[in-house]
Amino acid sequence: MHNELKDRDKAVNWHPYTQMQTAKDAIPIVRGKGVYLYDNEGKEYIDAISSWWVTLHGHAHPHIAQRVGEQLNTLEQVIFAGFTHEPAIHLSENLLKLLPENQQKVFYSDNGSTAVEVALKMCIQYAHNRGKAKTKILAFKNAYHGDTFGAMSVSGRSVWTQPFKDLLFDVVFVDVPTSENLEYLKHIILELKDEIACFIYEPLVQGAAGMLMHNAEDLSELMKFCRMQEILMIQDEVFTGFGRTGKLFAADHLSEQPDIMCFSKGLTGGTMPMGVTTCSDDIYNTFLSDDKYKTLFHGHSFTANPLACSAALASMELLLSESTQSNIQRITEKHRQFAKVLGTLDKIENVRQTGTILAWEYTTGKETSYFNEIGKLLYEEFLQTGILIRPLGNILYLVPPYCITEEELDVVYAQIIKISSSFEYPKTADAPANFLQEK
Repeated sequence: MHNELKDRDKAVNWHPYTQMQTAKDAIPIVRGKGVYLYDNEGKEYIDAISSWWVTLHGHAHPHIAQRVGEQLNTLEQVIFAGFTHEPAIHLSENLLKLLPENQQKVFYSDNGSTAVEVALKMCIQYAHNRGKAKTKILAFKNAYHGDTFGAMSVSGRSVWTQPFKDLLFDVVFVDVPTSENLEYLKHIILELKDEIACFIYEPLVQGAAGMLMHNAEDLSELMKFCRMQEILMIQDEVFTGFGRTGKLFAADHLSEQPDIMCFSKGLTGGTMPMGVTTCSDDIYNTFLSDDKYKTLFHGHSFTANPLACSAALASMELLLSESTQSNIQRITEKHRQFAKVLGTLDKIENVRQTGTILAWEYTTGKETSYFNEIGKLLYEEFLQTGILIRPLGNILYLVPPYCITEEELDVVYAQIIKISSSFEYPKTADAPANFLQEK
């Protein structure tokens, strides 16, 4: 009976980022509550990565569920072209109040990749509407902005993008800024400024690249230079938004403001799919015209879905509450103290932290790589102990829901120490490709 769901799943489903021929059967999850997930055999797992970084407040939160339920009985969906509704208006009003003051308009979509697609189209058509041919994009090496073609184009070239390399558009990839390379980066930008439509970046933390972190002051300086060269800036806060960096947004660490911002993941507290692209009035006004061909021709069937808007409003209320803000600071400080412990372990290196995001690398004698086989092995080890940690190869990280308690964090920390200290890396395991290196 316990294998029924596994067998049915295997017969019909194709899972993301999974080599289906060699993958183990997917674990059927039948319910969630708070920080815990429960499988069909009754085993519980601490969701230490917020189910791919989306579940801010824990699973099945009653406040969000109540709001979505109320909305479901009122209005579940309406076309957002020519119509509007109160949840979308209210959400836009509330979100814009929290963002840099130049963010004035909201465009809805349905996930992080589409939020990025919208932003890229805004920037390229911004130049077009003004009679300029600026089509190059500036992005960071090792970037990840999504898996649709535009978002994939501005993501770092790797084995992930190799099959599509001839179909991706023109991108100038540069290193993340440091005090040592800032002048060189400015030189590159200066040479190409008349061709660059926009600069897209993940602020402070490059998540999928292995939780690579860079300095807020250096990024601010690079943003300031781009502003001087009239290069539009897209700040991808799909991952870093809604408290992950210790502040509401990574933008709150920066002295400069982007022209466009992208959001998803924690936007609805992980309850429902939704993407948001916000922009300045300058961007918006460039599309206002008696010429209908200057319209932003973009939309999605579920744009501004009332249920997702209601979930996002409820999640935002929880996020701004005194208890959640206190929890974010508590987790940040607890991670900071544990990072010191991690740094003393023999097999651990490159411990790094930004807010509630804690990452480290397990030394294997091989390259740091998404394809380092130790990731799968450690994933299974942690699952056996009832903890969901999904390593990026030999890079491990914690991005817990904000409701996680001191005691639950201690359980996770204790298992990390135990497994990291006792785990033996198989001699046959290998790392065939370095996913952090530009190809």
